Amino acid sequence: MGILVAAIIAWKFVDAYSQSIQPSSFRSFSVSGDGKITAVPDVAQFTFEVITEGGTNIAGLQTQNTEKMNAAIAFVKSKGVDAKDIKTQNYNLTPRYQYSNCGYTPQASKPCPPPEIVGYTVTQTVSVKIRDFSKISDILGGVVSKGANSVSNLNFVIDDPTAAESDARTEAIGKAKTKAQAVAKAGGFSLGRILSITEGGNYPVYYDKYSTAAVSGMGGGVAAPAPTIEPGSQDVTITVSIQYEIR
Repeated sequence: MGILVAAIIAWKFVDAYSQSIQPSSFRSFSVSGDGKITAVPDVAQFTFEVITEGGTNIAGLQTQNTEKMNAAIAFVKSKGVDAKDIKTQNYNLTPRYQYSNCGYTPQASKPCPPPEIVGYTVTQTVSVKIRDFSKISDILGGVVSKGANSVSNLNFVIDDPTAAESDARTEAIGKAKTKAQAVAKAGGFSLGRILSITEGGNYPVYYDKYSTAAVSGMGGGVAAPAPTIEPGSQDVTITVSIQYEIR
């Protein structure tokens, strides 16, 4: 009797162990579910540039560009934007060339002279995050009045999407479980344990219910009328796939 009991226990252990390490060794099926949460963005992001063109006096060009950029950044800070939300993205010093107009002919006695540097362009790019939406229009117009001559890439984001993602995930799993129960009922079988849960992409979907601003030009110093800005909303989506054992 003791030998029989020991054999049964050993068989159950082996069976349980084999199922735990080989979930594909028994019948299973998968269902998927989507969760979507609509949230209002809480951060506006944009970039602005100070572009300065001139001759070969590099130091003078850099000084002009830096003074304008410093004035624009000081203005942004004066509107309550924290220093951690202001980031220099690029600083470029690019030469401008003049090319000689001399076509090649077999009789040409002299080679065409190399391109000549006639000036330089200094470009600084700064990105800004604005958390107080009531100041967006003033800041967009103000950086131009301080010397920025390119403003672009205004967009709205959720600074910390963790809570929205969690709610969307809960909804997606709930829908997948409901679907699994309906499939099991229609198929005349019982649901076993969950073998795996996989999560698909989490991509914010932007609504086109807001305006964006782009101001460009080489002049700087003159601000256009500030645009009306509306942040709209975003859909945070989560897709999950659940694999069930069939009993």
